[in-house]
Amino acid sequence: MAASPEAVSGAVSDTFKESAYDPLYDPLVSKTGQGQAYAPTYWVGTAGPAPQDDGPIRADCDVDVAIIGSGFTGLATALNLAQEHGVRAVVLEANHTAWGCTSRNGGQGQNASGRLYRSQWIQRWGLETAKRLDAEIRGGFEYWKSMVAGIDCDAQPGGHLYTAHRAKKMAFLENEARVMKEVFGYDTRMLSRAELHEHYVRDMEAAGALLEPDGVGVHPLKLAFGYIRKARALGVKIHPASPVLGWETINGVHHLRTPGGVVRARRVGVATGGYTPQGLHPSLSNKIMPILSNSMVTRPLTAQEREEAGLKTTTFITDTRTLRFYYRLLPDGSMQIGSRSSVTGSDARNPRHLQLLKDGLYRKFPRLRDIPIAYSWWGWVDVSHDMMPRIAQPDPTQQIYYAFGYGGNGVSFSSHAGRRLAERIVGKGGKHWDLPIYNSPLPGHLFAPFRRLGQAMFYKYYYLRDEIF
Repeated sequence: MAASPEAVSGAVSDTFKESAYDPLYDPLVSKTGQGQAYAPTYWVGTAGPAPQDDGPIRADCDVDVAIIGSGFTGLATALNLAQEHGVRAVVLEANHTAWGCTSRNGGQGQNASGRLYRSQWIQRWGLETAKRLDAEIRGGFEYWKSMVAGIDCDAQPGGHLYTAHRAKKMAFLENEARVMKEVFGYDTRMLSRAELHEHYVRDMEAAGALLEPDGVGVHPLKLAFGYIRKARALGVKIHPASPVLGWETINGVHHLRTPGGVVRARRVGVATGGYTPQGLHPSLSNKIMPILSNSMVTRPLTAQEREEAGLKTTTFITDTRTLRFYYRLLPDGSMQIGSRSSVTGSDARNPRHLQLLKDGLYRKFPRLRDIPIAYSWWGWVDVSHDMMPRIAQPDPTQQIYYAFGYGGNGVSFSSHAGRRLAERIVGKGGKHWDLPIYNSPLPGHLFAPFRRLGQAMFYKYYYLRDEIF
């Protein structure tokens, strides 16, 4: 029987007094929470008991390395520091472990990172750099798969289907398939509408699809719990309910003020993703655009319902909308779908955002119209202003490092980002450091104070472009 959200939280509830989950949390305007309950996601409801942690910070302490954030990136960084470099980091988490995007995403592990396609890499940086970047990210994907292989996280291999939601998008997919095959050597394949329906899914919206060979769907919270167990077994300390409320650097030592005490760290890695609060540190001011993504999961479908809906595969899927839908059949027969959501946290509970997901699911699979929805939630995604991630030391005079900007492709890339972030923290050299995702900090944006206004305008433009013109 699946565990309830209360059961997952209760596994560590004796270590601190849990506060209520805030569904309206917005990193641009909200204060950092402390010990909040998990969001009511399918992953939380089915992950089973959370692994033991080390409780909140209770007194001032001195540490070598502090990692802020206990999501995929923070955990992978701490795990790599201990496993590969003999450094036992201390991880600080404001709420429960893996509370943010790690327990709210779609669980789609792709050979990708950021929002740009490989053809756009070539346009931006040239062929040679694009090939080197592909090799780096491909190697990172293989590393992540090795991590998944050692953790029980309901892995569903089978690649990735990229469906054309309108016939005119087939040309775009055909070009991407050609670039991936001829330039980067991937075994991509184009599927006609008939082939897609016969062998994979009877998506009534799709005009066809691009099949990428690399892709593994996972239960993200089970995967994160596996990271926690491995890291703590190596001596990593993980402290929930310990938000960083103040940060002062004195004589090169970072004084991180938490409700329970000051953590004095020689080196700090920041891995807070879309949940990075305003004012955490000047190097992060206006560097990330937090974007809300909505997700929902149906109750488990019967074999007959799956057959009638034309659901023949567990290969995960995204469509070609700019504000794309991502969807897949889960191991228990539930159907999951996600897409964009509100612009602000204050509007996150508006029923129209859930209705957008329902309408999208019913257009694609009309047979599912009367199937009850079992879970609905939303979460913040970290998007950089140039649509690509950074694993960087923004100021070479300070021992501060970060990994950000996955743009919704962090399930798999975050483990590699954590590995590289660990290398940055210990000062390890390498030829890869001259790649674009490593050799510069996150870019700022001149109009960052007005980004929400611009986001709302772009959403309307994207809708017209995707659905009308």
